[in-house]
Amino acid sequence: MEKDIAIQVNNLVKTYKLYDRPKDRLKDALGFGRRKKLYKEHDALKGVDLTIYKGETVGIIGTNGSGKSTILKIITGVLNPTSGTVNVEGRISALLELGAGFNMEYNGIENVYLNGTMMGFSKKEIDEKLPAILEFADIGEYVNQPVKTYSSGMFVRLAFAVSINIDPEILIVDEALSVGDVFFQAKCYHKFEEFKEMGKTIVFVSHDLSSISKYCDRVILLNQGVKLGEGTPKKMIDAYKQVLVGQYPLPDIKNSFDDDKEEKNILPEEGNATSVNPELLEYGTKAAVIESYYLEDESGIKTSAIIKGAKCTMHMTVAINEDIASPIFAFSIKNIKGVEITGTNSMFEKAFLESVKKGEKKHITFSQPIDLNGGEYLISLGVTGYENETFVVYHRLYDVMNITVISDKNSVGYYDMNSEITVEDA
Repeated sequence: MEKDIAIQVNNLVKTYKLYDRPKDRLKDALGFGRRKKLYKEHDALKGVDLTIYKGETVGIIGTNGSGKSTILKIITGVLNPTSGTVNVEGRISALLELGAGFNMEYNGIENVYLNGTMMGFSKKEIDEKLPAILEFADIGEYVNQPVKTYSSGMFVRLAFAVSINIDPEILIVDEALSVGDVFFQAKCYHKFEEFKEMGKTIVFVSHDLSSISKYCDRVILLNQGVKLGEGTPKKMIDAYKQVLVGQYPLPDIKNSFDDDKEEKNILPEEGNATSVNPELLEYGTKAAVIESYYLEDESGIKTSAIIKGAKCTMHMTVAINEDIASPIFAFSIKNIKGVEITGTNSMFEKAFLESVKKGEKKHITFSQPIDLNGGEYLISLGVTGYENETFVVYHRLYDVMNITVISDKNSVGYYDMNSEITVEDA
């Protein structure tokens, strides 16, 4: 059975004219730039193709300037593309530039009706939605005051409440879930989850990779206007981290992340009873290389199963292939959806701040009790550092092995707070 398409984007190009001086823009608008080009061209999007199906939650990630916001504005009709086509099936609510359509002289309620009318609702329909909007915004009597008197927090609360309560078929979100205080943010995420459970189509841009991993069914990675790849949140987030440190294996995203079956040379130490990931993600300059690793329980037995609350030790052996001023040895834990739960490194812990020489080997251990709730987790290891203030990855092994936490008592979330609770007669 074929899925219904909500958004179809074909060969989308958006080119901006960049002028050195404001008067050059004016000259070009008046037609004086025919003989001499008065601007430089910048391609914000370079032939991007997207297909988003009804009921999907799709994340778009990438560095600043990758074209994420541009593509959302074109999908919602705020911008026109230079070339290419966009087809949208369903009514859109866009959480882009919150409050962009507000009249600063109108009060809150008047702006609700103004925005609702602009979205195509009748007065009767807005009347029906008004109580839900005001309850969600929760700005009290200020709703009867001109919005120019609002604090920035009250302004975005009202704007978000209007956008989120119009019952759209497609919700477009650009970093808007981080507005307001922490309690309002929690309310926003709860509403977002309601939309997802209702089977709405959601397109979600955020730098919050944990939210991307938690909510999205599929993730699209953009960089400098080019679509580098799409796939599961975990794969694309790992690819994005390579982009951030300039070690993304261009140009073949497919071979690197979608169908990478290449056998890895990094192995657990002999006798290690761990489950090694045959599709681990490995990259780095190789100035230092993680040669082996293993996990040990509190009895000194190599294992991948740890009793909750018990102490364990992560071991790794690193070969130094070049002189390094101050290497940083890192260890982190994710859940199976790719959300980073916790992690540390030798710099954070102030455990090793020395230089190392070519030919040396270092054995590093991370020892700690495991207070994670029962379940399956993934371990990542790394060796990084700074060279002339530039962050450099020497070797990273993402999701190199699993760890199973065995528990007879779980609590909410990932970590057990180990609370001591007393109940007494008052």
